[in-house]
Amino acid sequence: MSTANKHDSGAPAARVVPVDLGDRSYEVCIGRGVFAFAPGIARKKLGDKCRGAFVVVDSGLPETAAQRAVAALRAAGLNATSIALIPTEHDKSLQSLGHIVTEMTRRKLERSDVVIALGGGIVGDLAGFAASVYRRGIAVIQCPTTLLSMVDASVGGKTGVNIDLAGDGADLKKNMVGAFHQPIGVLADLDTLATLDDRQFAAGLAECIKHAMISADFGDANLLGWTEANISGLSKSNAPLLAELIQRNVAVKARVVSGDEREEKEGGRALLNLGHTFAHAIEALPGARAVLNNGTELPGDVHHGEAVALGLRAAARTAVSLGLVDTAYADRVGALVDAAQLPNKVRGLPTAEKLIERMSHDKKHIGGNIRLVLPCGHGTARIVENPDVNAVRGTIEAIRA
Repeated sequence: MSTANKHDSGAPAARVVPVDLGDRSYEVCIGRGVFAFAPGIARKKLGDKCRGAFVVVDSGLPETAAQRAVAALRAAGLNATSIALIPTEHDKSLQSLGHIVTEMTRRKLERSDVVIALGGGIVGDLAGFAASVYRRGIAVIQCPTTLLSMVDASVGGKTGVNIDLAGDGADLKKNMVGAFHQPIGVLADLDTLATLDDRQFAAGLAECIKHAMISADFGDANLLGWTEANISGLSKSNAPLLAELIQRNVAVKARVVSGDEREEKEGGRALLNLGHTFAHAIEALPGARAVLNNGTELPGDVHHGEAVALGLRAAARTAVSLGLVDTAYADRVGALVDAAQLPNKVRGLPTAEKLIERMSHDKKHIGGNIRLVLPCGHGTARIVENPDVNAVRGTIEAIRA
């Protein structure tokens, strides 16, 4: 899959990564000011019948972000309106989905119109899911505003919401209800990353490390080494290096999705779950707190990217215990996670048995059995069915603070 630069007359320059899905193919545009492409994508994909745009915006963004987006769409002749969503795992719910589609109905959005998801992964998942079910499916353009959503959540068409069985977050099941609904375009506007704090930026690097750990199977055998060499220089202000990071990560994700859109093949899209079985069991735990290598405890809930970082450490350690990789490889992963200012331990975990039980309820598992994606070499990984429970238990204790 090739990448290219986009230089339309009067439009910002962008790096472009195609996602090849036949007649549902689309492009991921990466660069400064690329939100300007949104009206053109809507017209190109939907034709002149597209007259309305509904912007679902992350409430954590500056108010001017939604105002500018709506103004740009209206200037292109689209009847644009917006609503704001609170981007928390608790609010990623069926109730929020109902609110979105109710507002879409009130504002008389037609089947030929477009939804614009402007925010991080939670907003992208909710807006994408709403687009998939409203009038049995309308178009969505993903406009991710966090590093994590740019390199991962916005690409590939997975949408969904959580189910909270206990009602208080104690038994939150991640992404249990959803749909595959590919966007008609993805616009990763680097200017929006200026709104991120350092913790949010670091959380996005976790998904980049994950991609690097599987990249040799998807056309970029050097991504792990490149990430190690450049991790210290990655920042919100280093636009050229950041653009290359996002482009290379999106290219890996695009190759995975193009070969296995609906996660039906062994060695395909399921490998993107590396670290995520541990992560999903950790991030939804009330009272859990991430701890950096220097002993600093991060306040509040464990962010998704932080949980993924812990999951990557855990997966690497489990792989060592099972003889899939050597200790040097696990240490290499740990050093990379440390360099990204991501946690190496977590406080507030339940017993190992309770956490393993939570892991066995992950939606990707079959028959209640644990299926882990584990590294098995430089830039490669595979699925392991029912790994030795003692190895998993030992890994959990190793990341417990």
